[in-house]
Amino acid sequence: MNTPSAFVKKAASVAALALMSTPGFALDLMASYDKALQVDPTMLAANAAVLAGREKAVQGHALLKPQVSLAASLSYVNDRSATSLPGGPSELIKPESSGTVHQTALQLVQPLYNAKAAADNKQLQQQSGLAEIRYRDAQQDLMQRVGETYFSVLLAQETLRVAQAEKAAVGMQRDRAQARFEVGRGRITEVQETQARYDSVLAREVSAKSTLALRQAQYQELTGVPADGLAELRPGFTPSAPQPDSLQAWQSKGLAHNTRVQAREGELAIASAEIGKYTLSGRPTLDLVASYTFKGQNGGLSPTIAPDSNRAAVIGVQLNVPLFTGGALNSREREAIARQRQAEQELGAARRDMRLQVQDAFLAVNTGVARIGALEQSVLSAQTALEATTLGRDVGSRTELDVLDAQQRLFSVQLDLAQARNDHLLGRIRLAAAAGELQESDLRALNAQLAP
Repeated sequence: MNTPSAFVKKAASVAALALMSTPGFALDLMASYDKALQVDPTMLAANAAVLAGREKAVQGHALLKPQVSLAASLSYVNDRSATSLPGGPSELIKPESSGTVHQTALQLVQPLYNAKAAADNKQLQQQSGLAEIRYRDAQQDLMQRVGETYFSVLLAQETLRVAQAEKAAVGMQRDRAQARFEVGRGRITEVQETQARYDSVLAREVSAKSTLALRQAQYQELTGVPADGLAELRPGFTPSAPQPDSLQAWQSKGLAHNTRVQAREGELAIASAEIGKYTLSGRPTLDLVASYTFKGQNGGLSPTIAPDSNRAAVIGVQLNVPLFTGGALNSREREAIARQRQAEQELGAARRDMRLQVQDAFLAVNTGVARIGALEQSVLSAQTALEATTLGRDVGSRTELDVLDAQQRLFSVQLDLAQARNDHLLGRIRLAAAAGELQESDLRALNAQLAP
């Protein structure tokens, strides 16, 4: 006859064996993040995008700096001419001559007043800043994806462990019911019921294995390494409330630092600058122009065709006044105004989504503290109830089905506790990300909750 303490010890041994069968811990949360940084295509693309975005600032500054150009030409000329000019001048014009003409010109243009170039520079600086914001968003997104993938593997492992422990416990009850029936002390209905419970647990075990395989595949795709031996939560894990413990404070943080909101604000600023750019395109431009030109020939060309050697240095200002562009500038300005309205609405949507994300994550963290505490107490109560029910069965006041029900309640509460811990940890990551404050230090804080 199995005593309550013997049953509990045997169930604990089954769970311990399930844990001991896994490989030694090789990776924790920070190691997983480091691996993902090296192989995640989205993050690698963000690295290239921010480098490209930084060049926008360089391009903007270049618009207001001097532009220097060098032009050179070499031409072959075969000239035949006739003239009725008298004596002296006619001797300068040869009836037939040929040779090469070469010319070199160096020109410098320094914008003195160019409102459109200044607007272009401002817009390019904003585009460079937007690239930095999107890079920070990609970093936080990777941290969140690593955290979600990592803890989903741990949850799937715990779900499978509980299913296997329940299978072992229900299998013991089935064998016990079968043995009691064979000696005439039990009923066939108990055997059938325990067998049905066992088959149901087998189905859940198959589902848990499938889910675990999927979560492990997702982890490997993200980090490039197998999800073998991930560090699990410490036995004495204690949840903590968010700091500050105020939803409004976290939403204010999100309004100021959320990278999706900042990106939309940057897009709105760029759209507004686009309007200014086309408004200023019709204004005159004034440039300082300096040039140095050298022209000469090789051969017997007439000096009227090409001088033997000519050097000229010129400096002055050049005014350019656009008069009519066919209506293109007005059309582009109207398009820019419509784009600005679009950016305004997208910014409003981003702020709304941020507030909802912050609220969802805040509640997950805040209520998770009380929920985890209640479920931990429920696990203890369920264990006590199982021991009492098992004892009652042994003395004849309870049936095998009562024990099965008590076991099912215990394993169900254990799964609820694992899910609550997972939701709390992911809530902490999502709350920091929604507020725009998710950093590696947050991952390290969670990593400290894992067993070494």
